[in-house]
Amino acid sequence: MRLVRTGAPGAEKPGALVDDNLLVDLSDVVADYNEAFFGSGRIATLAPLIAERAASGKAEPLGDRRLGAPFARPHQILCIGLNYRDHAAETGQAIPAEPIVFNKAPNTLIGPNDDVLIPKGSVKTDWEVELGVVIGKRCLYLADEAEAADAIAGYVLVNDISEREWQIERGGQWVKGKSAPTFNPAGPWLATPDEIDDVLNLDMTLDVDDKRYQTGSTSKMIFGPMFLVHYVSQFLALEPGDLINTGTPAGVGLGQKPPTYLHGGETVALSVSRLGKQTQHVVSHTYSGR
Repeated sequence: MRLVRTGAPGAEKPGALVDDNLLVDLSDVVADYNEAFFGSGRIATLAPLIAERAASGKAEPLGDRRLGAPFARPHQILCIGLNYRDHAAETGQAIPAEPIVFNKAPNTLIGPNDDVLIPKGSVKTDWEVELGVVIGKRCLYLADEAEAADAIAGYVLVNDISEREWQIERGGQWVKGKSAPTFNPAGPWLATPDEIDDVLNLDMTLDVDDKRYQTGSTSKMIFGPMFLVHYVSQFLALEPGDLINTGTPAGVGLGQKPPTYLHGGETVALSVSRLGKQTQHVVSHTYSGR
């Protein structure tokens, strides 16, 4: 299944895509793709309903509907740092012996094609194409990777926007360089695991103004999604609907020679195979106290 949420920000309706561009509305049977939904296990019951509605002509062209993030704001967004060898190399850092885990504010979550805002005072806003993992049940002290696989609701394309000066040069943990508003576009859809033949063989790309900066594959991950879910569950409880951003391949702005950053006016386009495409316009943010 490819689960989507469409509509204005804060008023999105749950649905599903069939044949890439036909929308099946599910808002009469699902309130939202949120903690209650994922925790209930109802996701396993949707496939027959989606098929029946599509077969009976109850699917409409997606058209110009806005796509929100394909799941509601989670309890937490967790990120994995330096999880691709080539990215670690371009930043001049060692390959981690264990996953580097840090937080990102949940209110960074936006739709896949929403504008990305440059924060007030930022001079080093950067991009990161990533595979996101959405949790389907509460996880604490999982026994092994098989249990972790069973706890994954699906996968999603994300752009882990980062402010490198705040992340690296301003001291402390990375969260303040990762958590400005609009810093986590997600979507266009949440793909359930049956949609993905091999999650460790997905192609990844990211362009800025039609120039290719990132070309990678999830096959180059140091720690795979099941390992990460199992690992993280040993330290904290993952709740249904939580998101784990699993790291980015080489080609970020920080790694360019000289470093290249977003300042406003750019168009960022990214993709992960089986998970669709995103396009964001980058806007220089004028601070208004919000």
